[in-house]
Amino acid sequence: MPRQVFEHDHPDRFVAGTVGEPGSRTFYLQARSGNLVTSVALEKLQVSALAERVEEILDEMVRLSGGLADVPALAPAALDDLAPLDTPLTEEFRVGTLSLTWDGEQDVLIIEALAVDENGEPETESGEGAGEANDDLDLLRVSLTAAAARSFAKRALAVVSAGRPPCPFCGQPLDPGGHVCPRQNGYRRR
Repeated sequence: MPRQVFEHDHPDRFVAGTVGEPGSRTFYLQARSGNLVTSVALEKLQVSALAERVEEILDEMVRLSGGLADVPALAPAALDDLAPLDTPLTEEFRVGTLSLTWDGEQDVLIIEALAVDENGEPETESGEGAGEANDDLDLLRVSLTAAAARSFAKRALAVVSAGRPPCPFCGQPLDPGGHVCPRQNGYRRR
């Protein structure tokens, strides 16, 4: 099957969101440009790492420019997006590898999400011919302004932190019925 590239240049909406109850949520990145909606599934840790890295890159752009870059220090309130994911939710692919690039000529952050390979493993850039193997995998490419990227990161971090609260003793997630806490010698915390 030929590779599909889902390109969203300055999309109307680009968000991270979830489906399901805390503890069994599925995480998605979703881009919408006009009537074209692209949704890709990924892991919670990938969403968290992506949002944190977006923040780091934007902060670095501000630092390197001495505060002169057109990069907001905080996500603009006008760009807050609290709406649920667009439906119907159709997963195009599961993300294996994420990459970020700052395009200084266009002043945009480019986020690329590459599908997992046929074995369910993320592709790596190392090794001879690795780039050729990546040419067969589906790709989501999104170009965002600095303000839109800040807004994406803010929502993504909120989505990640909206899961199950951590146990105050061991830090593991608490289920609604509590959990067997190793720091309490196996007694169930409620």
